Amino acid sequence: MNAQPASSTGVSPVLHERDARGTSAPEQMDLVVVGHVDHGKSTLIGRLMADTGSLPLGKLEQVKALCARNARPFEYAFLLDALKNEQTQGITIDTARCFFKTPRRYYIIHDAPGHVEFLKNMVTGAARAEAALLLIDAHEGIQENTKRHGYILSMLGLRQVAVLVNKMDLVGYSQPVFNLITQEYSEFLAGLGVRPARFIPIAAREGVNIVTLSQPMPWYAGPSVLEQVESFTKMSGDQDRPLRLPVQDVYKFTEAEDERRTIAGTIDTGTLRAGDEVLFLPSGKKSTVKTIEAFSAENPREATAGQAVGLTLTEQIYVRPGELLVRRSDPPARVGTRFRANIFWMGRAPMLPGKRYKLKLGAARVPVELAEIRNVLDASELTSIRGKRQVDRHDVGECVFETARPVAFDLAAECEKTARFVIVDNYEIAGCGMVLEQVSAEESLLAKQVHRREITWQKGHVTPAERAAQYHHKGKFVVVVGEPHPGLPQLAKQLESRLFREGVHTYYLSLSNVFDCLGGTDESSPLAHEEQLRRLGELARLVTDAGLVFITALENADQHDLAKLKLLNEPHELFVVCRGDETPGSFPVNVQLSPKQDQDEAIQAVLQALKDQGVTPDYSI
Repeated sequence: MNAQPASSTGVSPVLHERDARGTSAPEQMDLVVVGHVDHGKSTLIGRLMADTGSLPLGKLEQVKALCARNARPFEYAFLLDALKNEQTQGITIDTARCFFKTPRRYYIIHDAPGHVEFLKNMVTGAARAEAALLLIDAHEGIQENTKRHGYILSMLGLRQVAVLVNKMDLVGYSQPVFNLITQEYSEFLAGLGVRPARFIPIAAREGVNIVTLSQPMPWYAGPSVLEQVESFTKMSGDQDRPLRLPVQDVYKFTEAEDERRTIAGTIDTGTLRAGDEVLFLPSGKKSTVKTIEAFSAENPREATAGQAVGLTLTEQIYVRPGELLVRRSDPPARVGTRFRANIFWMGRAPMLPGKRYKLKLGAARVPVELAEIRNVLDASELTSIRGKRQVDRHDVGECVFETARPVAFDLAAECEKTARFVIVDNYEIAGCGMVLEQVSAEESLLAKQVHRREITWQKGHVTPAERAAQYHHKGKFVVVVGEPHPGLPQLAKQLESRLFREGVHTYYLSLSNVFDCLGGTDESSPLAHEEQLRRLGELARLVTDAGLVFITALENADQHDLAKLKLLNEPHELFVVCRGDETPGSFPVNVQLSPKQDQDEAIQAVLQALKDQGVTPDYSI
């Protein structure tokens, strides 16, 4: 069977056909080929495909004929350069994927771009790989980008690396040249903690030492490239590691009064089984897996790492996309808002403290800020630059980050898959990194901001006590929370009406009204949600300071949302009304209402609680 380009699903057609016959698929391995631009990556891959008989029938002859018609010399790289702008510019821009086969394995190979402008595309390919081939042009020698690629492979946790010293024919197959490059680059990689499996001298265009050893370099007695690739160990054991399933989405089917929620995601590590007691982080909600869902098939009893699954729970708890599902008996993931990480910055603009970015870690999407720069490393020379106030393009930084809300993660030393993250700046991936350590802080960035606000707050001559005496009630921020239901905002609005008729100065504001003030921001984005909460909290600070009872309704608010509103509303207090069976985590609730409770009865319970706490008087004006 000839290897072909990836289908739209990203799976080799070869594997589709084998599965259709009912036989077990052979072992599969992901490789990434990296190196500086024009050091021969695409040529190497084309040669591997041709020399292993993995090209579609007639493909080689077709490309050679096309070259002859256009009076162009044939290059094996042309087998991969399918994109029009790649053919015209002569550089690999995206991470091209192709396949080659041996009797032992099917290989998915990623041709990562070598040009400095496309480093982030290279990261995309390397993040999927189990092993790497790094090319160095023997004639040009080690380039700055060669060192950057070595650092990225190290940071992504790739430990199976072979360094191929290519174009040996241009230096007369010189052993001293090969030895010099081997020594210099070995010392560089040693500083990163990477020990390459082998340095192999090759001439990819000529096919020297690609599949078998060739005559031009009798002084080399190691394996060929193909033999080295075959000796790489298939990454295994992910299914035996602690369960980690990032929640990508939650579906609820309402037909025929079906109350089930189906939680969807791809298992990063571990094995999921029906009956498992599970924990969702960072919310801390617990439940038990009832079923693992299958489309048009019998539901399986278990699913393992790498599989995309849907599952239902015995208790229908509300879970947000972005949470991390873990087994309660497994070692837990970390949960926090601060972590120390290594970051490789690729953004055109430098990374700056005080600027808000978006963090993508697993399925989580949250705002993040650079809290501290501890060290900046020149990735080409591995020299430290201390005291920098920004991380410039192509710098490697050891930094502390703070997220706007807690996220769940593992450390790189424990589970690299749930320690990897990217940072988005202005809709573009600008940085990639690995979490090294969870960090605690006496004060968050938001708390410091609120502290500064209160220090500089210019107060008028009217005191809160004088306002309360004039209005016959205190200022208070009332937040009505619960599951999405038309009755939730209606409860908040009717509460405003009842308080107003009793002579209370009150005002209701919907969160959507706050969104309308943002202007041009995607309402569904996590950054918009956090900005909505921030603005709502700041407005509450003003309105409650003016002595009013400020009311809003928040659907599916969790303990972190309420904690943020409480902090922003300081020094005034929060009054939480929860309608539903599920409470917002550990955050204290002032009034708990049953979802079946009559609306008038529910409002009366809230009014009585406000009177009991001395917010409103125990009489009507």
